[in-house]
Amino acid sequence: MPEENTGSLELTEEVIRRRAHQLYEERGCEPGHELDDWLLAEAEIIGKKPARADEKTTLHNVVAA
Repeated sequence: MPEENTGSLELTEEVIRRRAHQLYEERGCEPGHELDDWLLAEAEIIGKKPARADEKTTLHNVVAA
């Protein structure tokens, strides 16, 4: 049964990857927003509130301090 979960996880990751690439293209292929694209795509696919890349960095810095 773990194989089913792995396949499902791989499929979800592929869907997120494709959506993130679509967001990149919609923005005119402007580089530098890869993490934001991934997080937004992940939020859309999984249904979580989207996080911004700079918020994650800030949270990481607070926890590390």
